[in-house]
Amino acid sequence: MPLVPTGELVAAARASGHGVAAFNVITLEHAEGIVAGAEEAGAAVILQISENAVRYHGGRLLPIAAATSAVAREASVPVALHLDHVEDVELLYRAPEAGAGSVMFDASKLDYAANLAATRKAADWAHDHGLWLEAELGEVGGKDGAHAPGVRTDPGAAAEFVAATGVDALAVAVGSSHAMTSRTARLDQALISALRSAVDVPLVLHGSSGVPDEELRLAVAGGIVKVNIGTALNVAFTGGVREYLAEHAEVSDPRKYLAPGRVALAAVVRAMVGVVG
Repeated sequence: MPLVPTGELVAAARASGHGVAAFNVITLEHAEGIVAGAEEAGAAVILQISENAVRYHGGRLLPIAAATSAVAREASVPVALHLDHVEDVELLYRAPEAGAGSVMFDASKLDYAANLAATRKAADWAHDHGLWLEAELGEVGGKDGAHAPGVRTDPGAAAEFVAATGVDALAVAVGSSHAMTSRTARLDQALISALRSAVDVPLVLHGSSGVPDEELRLAVAGGIVKVNIGTALNVAFTGGVREYLAEHAEVSDPRKYLAPGRVALAAVVRAMVGVVG
């Protein structure tokens, strides 16, 4: 089926009181495994290509975007294509030709005033070109930083930021962290509820791989709509590859060991969309 705009999937999830899972794509096997897991669960998903993933592919967005879009169009469930954690405005400007319906523009490393100004400019450009734009306020960074209360998103600042920038969604710092391989994060559920009351756009949770199922369920019930998941896929994929090679050390055909990694990744997707949706 055709690619579905990210905004439509997020709006539908929000209207139904559910979440929609957004999974990071690094390789073709990621895209195939994510769609396979989503189809098994009968759930819509968002495929995300980050600026880091583009850098891994030699700075070339179009090849990985074209492959990911092709997998999405063959899916039997609704799939959107999104560019994630874009700091380079030139990459933002390439989103339409890559087929992406949305971009997460990340100026969160800047101070508040500079973040607001850069994000407002990015949102204006995105809307002029038919794109849905997500931004970030607060610091969803390394484990130590993101768990410090001082870097979490303030509801008052969030309301001001959304009104001033015109963004379509806001990624918030509420206790999750990127790149966690253990699911031990504890979210500030009261803060999530306060943020939902403060802003009129959907809230996004980054670093969801490190959040236990029940915490994710509570977060979605409290106001989180888009749930980003990346590291959990990589852990599963790598585990599947390692397990196969440990038992078949003589194998050199990558198809033999990438396939079980893709199957393991799909199983994580199937489970996570069940939790979020």
